[in-house]
Amino acid sequence: MKFVISVIDNLDNPGTAAEMVEIDKFNDSLRANGHWIFAWGLQPPNSATVIDNRNDANISTGKPLFDAKENFSGLWLIEAESPEIAERLAYAASKACNRKVELRPMH
Repeated sequence: MKFVISVIDNLDNPGTAAEMVEIDKFNDSLRANGHWIFAWGLQPPNSATVIDNRNDANISTGKPLFDAKENFSGLWLIEAESPEIAERLAYAASKACNRKVELRPMH
């Protein structure tokens, strides 16, 4: 089963070098145990734009979808044998990055 773990960040809470060390350890653990698929960090929401080209509308908002203090700042795609294992990994991810995370199964 595949899952996405999205990191929920606060615009006032930049990451630290110590947090990156813990994230690297978590990533190494995912790789070592066969759970790793992919991980990536995202630029701040002010770098986002919503594109709508349905019916050739050619619209770009120049801003993110949501104007909120909390935002997604990164993600992990993981493989887990069960939702329970994925939840355990999400708890470990939250601890490693020192942020809230959202766990969601993929189709």
